Amino acid sequence: MSNIPKHLKYTKTHEWVDVQKDGTVTMGITDHAQDLLGDVVFIDVPQAGRTLKAGEACAVVESVKAASDIYSPIAGDVIEANPALTGQPELVNKDAYGKAWMLRLKPSNPAELNNLLDAKSYETFIASETH
Repeated sequence: MSNIPKHLKYTKTHEWVDVQKDGTVTMGITDHAQDLLGDVVFIDVPQAGRTLKAGEACAVVESVKAASDIYSPIAGDVIEANPALTGQPELVNKDAYGKAWMLRLKPSNPAELNNLLDAKSYETFIASETH
């Protein structure tokens, strides 16, 4: 079973969200997603200043198996992209919930966070996908 930290929120498209004390959110892809992708070889993330809609494709992760769009879990403004991923895309395979965060967003509507899955619901969802 994939690593699913309890304090994070999740999407059915396999992104994770960590709400910060200042109300901003950090996001990335889940351990389950990186496991499905295999060895990640390239990541393209948006630059600070871009405004995203909830569910909008906002980044691309390429692996030895496939290229996959990454979707914004909520609407908001990109305040930072992870510069480490440009030179070290393999961080996603090594530390999906830590050093491999992709974006930091300032939410347009923080109530959208209530639409995301908790860890238990995400675990149930990925179990249903594999059966």
